[in-house]
Amino acid sequence: MVQGWADDGWDLYARNFAVTLNEAGQGFLWGNALAIALAAFVLVVPRLEGAVMQLAIITYCIPIVAIGPLALIIIGAPETGEPSGTAVFLAALSCFFTSVVGCLLGLKAADAAALDVVAVYGGGRFTQLRKVRLVAALPNVITALQIAVPAAFLGAILGEYVGKVDVGLGPAMVNAQNSLDAARVWGFALASGAVALLGYGFFGLVRRLVTPWSTGAAA
Repeated sequence: MVQGWADDGWDLYARNFAVTLNEAGQGFLWGNALAIALAAFVLVVPRLEGAVMQLAIITYCIPIVAIGPLALIIIGAPETGEPSGTAVFLAALSCFFTSVVGCLLGLKAADAAALDVVAVYGGGRFTQLRKVRLVAALPNVITALQIAVPAAFLGAILGEYVGKVDVGLGPAMVNAQNSLDAARVWGFALASGAVALLGYGFFGLVRRLVTPWSTGAAA
């Protein structure tokens, strides 16, 4: 396996990882931005919570392998060497549910006394959201982002399997499997796991630095 990795060289890994990381990054940004925006909107307009949660659950329950071909028909195949819109969409979909739930739990964890103080001074739901809830939600939001990293990365790879792309980890692993090159398949798999773990660890570090009170590191 090590010999196969050495024979492939960094060029092969860099070329394929660059495309997949681009797709996963775009999906991560879109999926989490929409999730955070909807969670915040629910706190301003509480009656929409049921609809938002139903939407999140639906996106989580529908198998990605069933959505992928439909997304490809709607979005279309990418140009040669370009990121796949289908992979971006599935990456965003993969992290949407956990981010919505995590953000909603965090926003609802605000101290009731602090919310009452804002209300006494004439602040409405939006002021409470901006001055109290967002700060209280930070640990949960960053934890949701932490979980979303490997989810988005896996979603992008699955999107490449059905997205008719020429470059990326999805087609690279398919080509290695068709060639019965076990060393290359395992090389891509282990490297993918390492990249996802690095992203997960990065947001874990951000959580400790940005919200030290949540772990008891600061009074």
